[in-house]
Amino acid sequence: MTNELKSKWEARPAFPRRAVITGGMPYGSKELHLGHVGGVFIHADVFARFLRDRIGAGNVIFLSGTDCYGSPITETYRTLREKGEFDGSVEDFVRVNHEKQKEILERCDISLDLFAASALGRPAEIHRELSREVMETLYQNGHLEKRTARQFYDTERNVFLNGRQVVGRCPIAGCKSDKAYADECALGHSYDPKDLIAPKSALTGEPPEMRDAAGWYLKLDSFRGPLRDWAAEIQKRPEIRDFMVRNIEEFMAPPVIYLKREHLDELNGLQGQLPSFEVRDDGKSPSVTLVFAALSDREAACAVLTEKILRFRNGKTLTPFRLTGHIEWGVPAPAIEGLEGLTFWVWPESLWAPISFTKALLESRGEAPDAWKHFWCGDDARAYQFIGQDNIYFYGPCQTALFMGLENGLRFSSLVANNHVLFLDKKASSSADVKPPTARELLEHYTAEQLRAHFMGLGLGLRSVSFQPKPFNPKAGPADADPALKEGNLLTNVMNRAARSCFYTAQKYTGGKIPALAASGEAMDTAAAAALDYEALMARCEFHQVMSLLDTYIRGINKYWSREMKEADAAGNAERRLQVLADCLHMVRVAAVLLHPLAPSGAEGLAEYMNMTPDFFSWARIFEPVHSFIASPETHTMKFLEPKTDFFRKHPSQIEA
Repeated sequence: MTNELKSKWEARPAFPRRAVITGGMPYGSKELHLGHVGGVFIHADVFARFLRDRIGAGNVIFLSGTDCYGSPITETYRTLREKGEFDGSVEDFVRVNHEKQKEILERCDISLDLFAASALGRPAEIHRELSREVMETLYQNGHLEKRTARQFYDTERNVFLNGRQVVGRCPIAGCKSDKAYADECALGHSYDPKDLIAPKSALTGEPPEMRDAAGWYLKLDSFRGPLRDWAAEIQKRPEIRDFMVRNIEEFMAPPVIYLKREHLDELNGLQGQLPSFEVRDDGKSPSVTLVFAALSDREAACAVLTEKILRFRNGKTLTPFRLTGHIEWGVPAPAIEGLEGLTFWVWPESLWAPISFTKALLESRGEAPDAWKHFWCGDDARAYQFIGQDNIYFYGPCQTALFMGLENGLRFSSLVANNHVLFLDKKASSSADVKPPTARELLEHYTAEQLRAHFMGLGLGLRSVSFQPKPFNPKAGPADADPALKEGNLLTNVMNRAARSCFYTAQKYTGGKIPALAASGEAMDTAAAAALDYEALMARCEFHQVMSLLDTYIRGINKYWSREMKEADAAGNAERRLQVLADCLHMVRVAAVLLHPLAPSGAEGLAEYMNMTPDFFSWARIFEPVHSFIASPETHTMKFLEPKTDFFRKHPSQIEA
């Protein structure tokens, strides 16, 4: 073993004994789009498959589900009903979309142990019970407050409006969102509904009124100290993205108001009417910053400034996290202090839904009722939650504070956040001039493994990246290469060539047997170094670097084969030919293990052809020579490989007649 290899071995990362992986929850209002699949699910699935190979399949749970509640569902359902495009209940509506989502995930090789739905079947029953327990526990622990908030009310329809039934402009300073709803904009900023600029009812197009509506809120701002400690701690975790840390730190800031500089004289005249604050003024910005010691002080100041008609915007900070609302289609909230008829707001209940689904999965396996704690509470366990950048606030400060407030041993999740998948250099949007394709449409032009390889290689952990599939790009010419096939070609061209070179040569010279030779030190060290580097990259969830490593390693197998076999053939050295074959078969076997999370069908096809023992993909044996996976070296024969056989296949549309 070289010194470099020894150093890599000594620096191997540690993994938990048990792990839960989640892939977010797509809304039950539509089919999956490319952001769901390419931005979250593929990365989560690759990591889940890796952990199954690394720590054992029985120690890994990978789950997700359809988010059946919330205003996006009810609003889409209402619109389709009014147009006569859907006939049935809202439950029927989410069931149809849930089945479509489940089908597409399966076609994309997403290996979920459970894809549930928060409103359907046994998982929904467990979710309702857990939701009740969560709220009652938070109340008993003193972490809830009853707030009478102003909520939008449509006077023409005589109904309270849900979050997506109100549209306006985001009040958060610096926000560039093109659309904002009652308390959340399209870029994920959260704010008090009364601060929404120029609101209109989606039902009538008229400005709605604000009316009092009582509900329960988590006192998120009271967790500021513990959340700051948590934010500092997670920076030490290898899988945490820098941009996610920056996003979270923005909400750790004290409550501030950005007041237009033109109102400074009027501000001085209000000193006796405002709570204490500090003024920060760089002398250059169009606004000055008023910094308050407490959120309640900022709220009082906002009331005064609004009354005086002064122009201001609030900065990001921790605000009370709404738990309940008045939407009929939702998980029922327990009646506390006489407040009845409430339902949970969709965001909080979706944060503990993975625990509900874990309970449902383990119950279906006959496990004990508290078996879920082994995955969510154990010191040797960890939950990895894959999310998009818009959801950092909810899965970060909000979920962590919820877990803190429950005081039941829940371990804080490792959050693996990805930036946006852009479509043709623009944020994917169903309302854009050029509509982004659905996942179903993508599968009409690409195999699942080609899509998986491409989205893995985009580097979404670093930045938002444009997805430019040639079949959906109106500017692409007939002679242009398809950018979406770049990483897939590593599988369909390079890896296929490496495997076929070995297998056809074995059929020609050894009758399909693996040569009775130990792989050379060079081949063993090359494969071991690749495996160790791969393992370290997976621990950091640096998936684009994983693709780069695979590219280098697999191309290296072909280069080694071409160079060494050419010399052996030129010299007529049969013994050398067999040694090269033994070396490359070992390197191909390791390549199959490294490719298994990314391209499971092709990798498993390689294992089946090589006729190896069932633990072929186990990382407990990844550094062993290829012969150790043969039950009987004397009689072992690999399967016969027909001419032009591909283990990693192209889509039929890419094959010329």
